[in-house]
Amino acid sequence: MHFSIPDTVELKAKNGSNYVAYNVHINSSYHCGIRYSDLYQFNEQLRKEFGPRVSAKFPPKRLLSLTPVQIEERRDQLEKYLQAVCQDNEIVSSSLFVGFFCNAQKESMKACTESVEIEVYLMNGQKVALDIKSTDRTDDVLERFMAEINLSEELVHYFGLFLIRRGEDGEASIVRKFQDYEAPYLTMKQETGPCRVAIRKTLWDPQIEEKIIQDQIGMNLLYVQAVSDLEKGWTFGPKEAHSKLAELKQKGSKLEFLQLARSLKFYGYMQFKPCLTNYPEEDTRVIISIGNRELKFRLQTLNNKLQEGSFKVTRMRCWRITSTSKINENGEREEHLELAFEYLLRRDQMKWIAIYSDEAINMSLCLQSIVDEIVRVKNGRPVKKPKDRSKMRKEATPDFKRINSISSVASMEDVTDYESKAFVNENNKSSPPSSPTETHQHSSSEKKTAAKKESSGKPQVLKSKVTHSSNDTMKTNEVFEGIGDDDL
Repeated sequence: MHFSIPDTVELKAKNGSNYVAYNVHINSSYHCGIRYSDLYQFNEQLRKEFGPRVSAKFPPKRLLSLTPVQIEERRDQLEKYLQAVCQDNEIVSSSLFVGFFCNAQKESMKACTESVEIEVYLMNGQKVALDIKSTDRTDDVLERFMAEINLSEELVHYFGLFLIRRGEDGEASIVRKFQDYEAPYLTMKQETGPCRVAIRKTLWDPQIEEKIIQDQIGMNLLYVQAVSDLEKGWTFGPKEAHSKLAELKQKGSKLEFLQLARSLKFYGYMQFKPCLTNYPEEDTRVIISIGNRELKFRLQTLNNKLQEGSFKVTRMRCWRITSTSKINENGEREEHLELAFEYLLRRDQMKWIAIYSDEAINMSLCLQSIVDEIVRVKNGRPVKKPKDRSKMRKEATPDFKRINSISSVASMEDVTDYESKAFVNENNKSSPPSSPTETHQHSSSEKKTAAKKESSGKPQVLKSKVTHSSNDTMKTNEVFEGIGDDDL
C-alpha cells in the first residue's frame, strides 16, 4: 500500500472557521481530505490498540496557527507517518484502520448512505447490476456479487474487484485492485473518463486453481478471464494451440479450453504497458508481466531478437516505490513513479533494478499479493471466507468526533545461477538506482488538476510553493531469507 499527501486544501468548518485538510492519496488515487486533528486522534487510537508496534513519529501539536512553510513541513511528516504505519499488515487489515479510512472517504465526499445500483463486469464485458448501499465496502460488494452468481463461499476471496480504465486508444487497462478501506461506489464517483468495476482472480499459484476448477461457477470465471487475457495478447503459445483454443471456444468446451490455456506461456500473469528500466542497461524499453511468483522482462535487443528475463519474487530482498513530483509552470503537479527492487543475481551479488512506469504502484501491489499468498500457503491458512468477516462488519466504525465535519517463505526456494535468465552483467554492482527525474525520461501519471477533481468531489487544492518533492516507500520482502553456499 502506498500513501502520499501531495497537497493540502483550505476548507470551511460548520462554525465558519477555516481549516487545512491534507489530501490523502492511496495507491496513486485520491482517497480523502483529512484534517490534522482527526489524524492525531487516529494515531492515539492506533497506539492504544497496537502499542509499541506503532513506532512511527507523529508530528506534534502546535499552539499557534501554522505558516505555509509549517503546513508544508507537517504535510511531509504526515505522509511519512502514514507510509510507515501501512507497512504493518495487521494494522492495515484491522477494523480500526479500515473503518477510519472508509469513514474519511465518506465524509470527504459528504456522502450519505443510500440505496444505489452498481454494475460489476466480467472480463468479457458481461455485467451484473447489484443493489447495494452507497457506502458498502469493497468486500461487501464482492461478496454480494458472488452470492448473486452462486459461487461457493470458500472460493469468493480468490477473486477481487478491480478498477478498469479505457484509454484514448480504446485499450482497457487495469488500474488497481479495490481495497476494503474504500467504498467502490464512492470511488467510482470520483473517477473521470470511462471506468468500470470488474472481477478478476487474485491468486497467483496455478496449482491453487485446481480447487476452483472443480466448481462450475468458479471454472466459468477462470474461463472468461483466460479468454480475455488471450485476446489481449497477455497469454500466447504456438499457432497450433491458438487454433485449437479457437475451436474449443466455438464448441463451448470451456473446461478443455481452460486446461489448454493453462499450459500456455504467461497464463495468469498481469501485463503492464511498455516502460523503461535500468537493466540490463540504462533506458532499456521493456514489457513487464507479473505472475507465478516471478516478474518477467521482455525486451528487443539491438539485433531485433526478443529476450526475456525472469526475476523470482523469493530472490527480491526488498523493493521500494519512489514518487517524484514537481509543480509545472501551469501550476499542475506532475508525478513520476519508480519501482526498484534489490535482487539476488547470484550468491555474492545483489543488484538494484529500477522500473520507471506510471503503473509502478500496481506492480508493487502485485508483488505484495504474491508474497502474501506464499506466506498464507506456507502457514497452512485458508483464504478468508465471507463468514470470517461477520465480526468485523458488526464492529462499530471508530468514532472520531471531528471527522464528521469535513517483500519469505520460511525456507528460501532452491535457486541457481540466473546468468542467462536475468541478463547478468559481471560489472553490475548493488547500488540504489538514480532518481528517474535525474537521468531518465519516462511516462508520467495523468496530471491532476483542481478543475478535473472539483466535479468529482475533490476540493480545489492550495497552490504549493514547493516546486519539487520526492518520497520513498520501502517494503521488506518477508519471503526472502539470507542464504549460504549450501542453499545454492
